[in-house]
Amino acid sequence: MGQTTKESETIVRWKKTKPTTRRNRWWLIVMPLYLFTIFFVALPMVYLLVLSFLTRARTWGVVNEFTLDNYIRIAKPVYLNTFKESFQMAVITTAGTLLIGYPFGYFMARMSARTKSLMMLLVVIPFWTSALMRMYGWIIIFRSNGLLDKLLMGMGLTDSPQKLLYSYPAVLVGMIYSLLPFMILSIYSSTDKMDWSLVEAARDLGATRGKAFFTITMKLTLPGILSGIVLVFIPSMGLFFIADILGGGKIMLVGNLIQNQLQNGRDWPFAAALSVVLMIFTSVMIWIYRRVTGVRELEGLL
Repeated sequence: MGQTTKESETIVRWKKTKPTTRRNRWWLIVMPLYLFTIFFVALPMVYLLVLSFLTRARTWGVVNEFTLDNYIRIAKPVYLNTFKESFQMAVITTAGTLLIGYPFGYFMARMSARTKSLMMLLVVIPFWTSALMRMYGWIIIFRSNGLLDKLLMGMGLTDSPQKLLYSYPAVLVGMIYSLLPFMILSIYSSTDKMDWSLVEAARDLGATRGKAFFTITMKLTLPGILSGIVLVFIPSMGLFFIADILGGGKIMLVGNLIQNQLQNGRDWPFAAALSVVLMIFTSVMIWIYRRVTGVRELEGLL
């Protein structure tokens, strides 16, 4: 009897100390993530924000003098036009990746497991090589008397070499090529989880293939579409190396403008102000995405 009482008391003490041990272990697991976020995300953003309100030194560096001139300069037509061109490039890039990526991701989700794995491997393979090397590969294709020129002349579509490299279309193709896997994977993930019985039910009730697609499939895969749009649109606003390599400096995007201010002009405060405005713009896009997806989840619950 006494032994049973001691065992009961031991079990009670163990149950009382168990939650505390779990909490301590939970902090040990989460603490590295918090430290990483503070030192490599929060502090750099605070530094960037503070730097954007400082004054550029006459020779090199910055002066600790508060100013709003860095943000006022952004309102000049030349810089506003750069933001406009970057937004236009991002919209066209997103639309292009959606037009190509949706059918690809949709039909990939309908394939057999073996073919699906093969197609997934083909989509992921570009991530195994450097993006810079892949962009230089496009130079070989777009340059005068290059692979594309010879193909077009061989098909009789052109009579002479075309100036395809260092042009807006070349930069656009590079953007779509680099960001297309993000759209494909988003569409595939959403389509693969879709309940296909709903489409079959719509077809049994007399809906045509087109109507069933737009009323059922499109709505069920909308989260994947929105995720792909965010994953493509936000990076395309800041990518600068593609415009440098395939545009030859003729296409100026916000990322190129920030790079020039850091390298050539040495105007760090203005570059920081441009970065802050770009972060605000992309944050608004993420907020809109979360609002739209949140409303759809609420509608689904109701």
